[in-house]
Amino acid sequence: MTESLNDPVDHLACNELVELVTAFLEGDLDPATERRVVDHISLCDGCHLYVDQVRQTTDVLAGLSGGAPLSPEDRERLLAAFRDSSA
Repeated sequence: MTESLNDPVDHLACNELVELVTAFLEGDLDPATERRVVDHISLCDGCHLYVDQVRQTTDVLAGLSGGAPLSPEDRERLLAAFRDSSA
């Protein structure tokens, strides 16, 4: 992770990004938090890759399901697998 954000108060840690990635990809974050996520992934190659992987995975799964949304249980299992892989 890159530690060169200008304002350490607004710094988003990688583990915080992992918790926010779904809401970020679904457009459910408030503008300030979304800005923090965008700033972080612009500076952190690992998190940029992680967000891309989650996005690609959800796109593939949506295609396999014919566009039907994942069940809440499947969504939580998928998120847990991503969290475990980033730990």
